[in-house]
Amino acid sequence: MKTLSLAGWIAVAFFATALPVLAQEKYAGPQTSVFSGAALGGGLGMALTIIGAGYGMGRIGSAAVESMARQPEAAPRIQTAMIIIAAMLEGATLASVVFCFLVGNKTAF
Repeated sequence: MKTLSLAGWIAVAFFATALPVLAQEKYAGPQTSVFSGAALGGGLGMALTIIGAGYGMGRIGSAAVESMARQPEAAPRIQTAMIIIAAMLEGATLASVVFCFLVGNKTAF
């Protein structure tokens, strides 16, 4: 029931953000500003990307430290693998944030 209630509130929020677009009578040229939701989507995308990256980094660090505690002789190899995976995660995160930033900057309010 809570999920259904949450879905209802999300639908209400989407309809409320669409009202400025639906209220316009006609397109009057490039000077008019229309809220298209791209900026909101870009911001939410960046937030989700950063949250996911933080969670992934935490999991990588946790697994690496646990592995090093179990096998101290393999610590250098584990550390190297951890750094490579963390760098790949950061690259994907940066690419996603830049993409969300570009999408969000296409709109004018």
